[in-house]
Amino acid sequence: MAKKDPSGQSSAPSKLSRKAYEAELKRLQAELVDMQQWVVETGARVVIIMEGRDAAGKGSAIKRITQYLNPRTCRIEALPKPSSREQGQWYFQRYVERLPTAGEIVIFDRSWYNRAGVERVMGFCTSQEYRRFLHQAPIFERLLVEDGILLRKYWFSVSDEEQLRRFHSRLEDPLRRWKLSPMDTESITRWEDYSRAKDEMFIHTDIPSSPWYTVESEDKKRSRINVISHLLSTIPYEKIERPLPVIPERPAATGGYRRPPRNEFRYVPDAAAKLEKDAPKKKSGGKKPGKAGKREK
Repeated sequence: MAKKDPSGQSSAPSKLSRKAYEAELKRLQAELVDMQQWVVETGARVVIIMEGRDAAGKGSAIKRITQYLNPRTCRIEALPKPSSREQGQWYFQRYVERLPTAGEIVIFDRSWYNRAGVERVMGFCTSQEYRRFLHQAPIFERLLVEDGILLRKYWFSVSDEEQLRRFHSRLEDPLRRWKLSPMDTESITRWEDYSRAKDEMFIHTDIPSSPWYTVESEDKKRSRINVISHLLSTIPYEKIERPLPVIPERPAATGGYRRPPRNEFRYVPDAAAKLEKDAPKKKSGGKKPGKAGKREK
């Protein structure tokens, strides 16, 4: 249940417990595998657009969606700054090249909506280019939907306080500092500009054939569960029953094959051996170690 502030408005919901989160995430990820199999078998085409505030949790949600999916038929597209050649193209052209073929899922980690967000706020496009985008984007998306593409658009929403907290957390974490960029810090000082740009974008592009769905992301665990659950509920997939492969018995060795001596090969050094030496020794449980197999592991 969401708590209410003194004004009576709903505030951020309570944090989802890790135990409940992990159990539900595993169940949903199994359904995502079923959905992908349906996409492959039926030749469906799925496009998922992930947009939102910086540090709102888009990347971590994408990671959980794709964690167990086959990368051969599920692609993540995170396009860099357009090249000089791409800048001379029709704006949507480089995105068209990355749309899915039959039996594919494509997730855009940011998309053509860069023009309505960062390009608009930071002045990377002209007012004419911006207005042309707001006019063409709904037309472009209607064409995709009319051609049979299943298009889903998600906007990850986070408060300014939580965004700032996450920025500081990234700064303190050597493994995640790469996520911070000058554009991220600009999003702090230009918070209201980005809010206005988002509102204007929704007015023009939240259309019945390709609506926007807002994901409340104050709690990342909750937002991941919510976005995956919603995605699964909007894709008309069915579980495809496939016969499981039979794993045969290993045939007896024939032909007198002998493995070449180990000293003829280059091996990766056993860095893990140091961990075993440094680890505290456990008392023996009385069991004898099993005999090594004759075949190469």
